Amino acid sequence: MKQLTKAEEEVMHILWQLERANVAAIIKELPEPKPAYNTVSTIVRILESKGFVDHEQEGKGYIYFPLTKKSEYSNQSINKLVDGYFQGSFKSMVSFFVKKNDISLKEMEAILKEMENEKE
Repeated sequence: MKQLTKAEEEVMHILWQLERANVAAIIKELPEPKPAYNTVSTIVRILESKGFVDHEQEGKGYIYFPLTKKSEYSNQSINKLVDGYFQGSFKSMVSFFVKKNDISLKEMEAILKEMENEKE
């Protein structure tokens, strides 16, 4: 799976949220200052060429929808982070974030409990 730029990720997050949208609807969800219509249209076409998005004709325009699930992309991004910065060790990554974010034992237990519930 290809990696996305920050702008491409921002558009993908909106498409994952909306599920189906035209360029105008995507722009409406973007923060101020709003990018130009052509800019967002270009980003969507790049996402389409990368295989993340497809479209259907609706009237004179297109409705875009994600082909890649958010969970699939998130999983791939986390794996890349772990491999690139923590030599493939999830334990090292968690240890790093615990130290840097001053997570308490209680918070860590809550995180572990959430993870256990998601496995079931």
